[in-house]
Amino acid sequence: MDIILLAIMALLGFYMAWNIGANDVANSMADAVGSGALSVKKAVIAAGICEFAGAVLVGSHVTDTIRKGIVDPAALASMQGMMEGEAAALLVIGMSAALLSAAIWLNFATWTGMPVSTTHSIVGAVAGFGIVAAGFSSVNWGKMGQIVASWFISPFAGGLMAFIIFKVISKMILGRETPTKAAIRVTPYIVFFLAMVVTLATIYKGFKHVLKGVDWLTDTHTLLIAVMISIVSTIISRVHVKRKLGGKESLPLPQQLEEVERVYVPLVIISSCAVAFAHGANDVANSVGPLAAVANILKTGTVEMKVPVPLWILVLGGAGIVFGLSTYGYRVMATVGTKITEITPTRGVAADIAATATVLICTRMKLPVSTTHTLVGAIMGIGLARGLAGIDSRIAKKIFRSWLITVPAAAVVCIVLFLLGRAFLFDFVVKLVLAAQSA
Repeated sequence: MDIILLAIMALLGFYMAWNIGANDVANSMADAVGSGALSVKKAVIAAGICEFAGAVLVGSHVTDTIRKGIVDPAALASMQGMMEGEAAALLVIGMSAALLSAAIWLNFATWTGMPVSTTHSIVGAVAGFGIVAAGFSSVNWGKMGQIVASWFISPFAGGLMAFIIFKVISKMILGRETPTKAAIRVTPYIVFFLAMVVTLATIYKGFKHVLKGVDWLTDTHTLLIAVMISIVSTIISRVHVKRKLGGKESLPLPQQLEEVERVYVPLVIISSCAVAFAHGANDVANSVGPLAAVANILKTGTVEMKVPVPLWILVLGGAGIVFGLSTYGYRVMATVGTKITEITPTRGVAADIAATATVLICTRMKLPVSTTHTLVGAIMGIGLARGLAGIDSRIAKKIFRSWLITVPAAAVVCIVLFLLGRAFLFDFVVKLVLAAQSA
């Protein structure tokens, strides 16, 4: 019977991954689609490859039993009157409820086209389970406070940086009398910065799980690698931009601006793919973490703070993410890429650099931030760079409302599902846990 329960959990994990693909992953390619650099079909293919590679090749092979340390499993085991196997059974039911409730909320948000945070959804769900199962004291409210603070830090920081970057591009290239000539001179510096940010983010956010045991890859060596890649990228870009824009300064201004935007198309594609790769490496744990926890409990009968993630679970999560993106991701892609503000390749590059740099800096400072919130904030920042009329305030308000209710909505749904699961499945799951302990 534990195989049946594991199969049900695998379906829940796949459903959660499907919703991550439909909502979160769609954000990573929104700039490329909104700017016209890629069609929706090509964006789905590119993001699918990058997300799956990130999830399976460098996705975390060890995950927290309770995502982000929101609830301490020891609080369940230390509850008065708790019999052998019952704490583990509660965790199995709680993780199942958290997975399903977070997925349901994400499904609803995607249906309405709203980009919400997957991490905040699963964190809210787990907190709801912890409150009902072991009381308010079982929840790490300090962590919850950090997450609430990130609702404001992420979009503001991403928006401010995108605003500054796009203002620089506008002043030094787009606003010049001969933008093609200015682009030949300035673009290599932008490419240097982009390559630096993307390389550091790929190493720290993407390969961090694989490279933990690599002693020589210190922060200094990582920075040197990033600088070398950036220098090579700068040289290549200088040759490419000069070949594409050289001698075109005599064209009418509108045509010059079009030529400059075309030069930035490969940059927005590369930066969007890097965001997708890093996202797959990190956020696959949101779908497979609870599944890995349940699989470990059914195998050992014990509750551990960190558990191994088998390859089949990583593949399941990666496949679910790609399937969700390809079948339903167009809704959120349309909202973020076309409805908030008008995006061009230069604006898309500014937003991607800002979002990637903000997430990278906050990660290094150990501040919990949402990639979704940061990227949406960055897109609003490039819109505001053109004035308040540059963004659709109606869509912005709708997005902010969906962010605010994500944690409580996921928590309430999880509480209901957990209570139902505990009422009807508790004794059955306890038997499975005890059987695993005696095996």
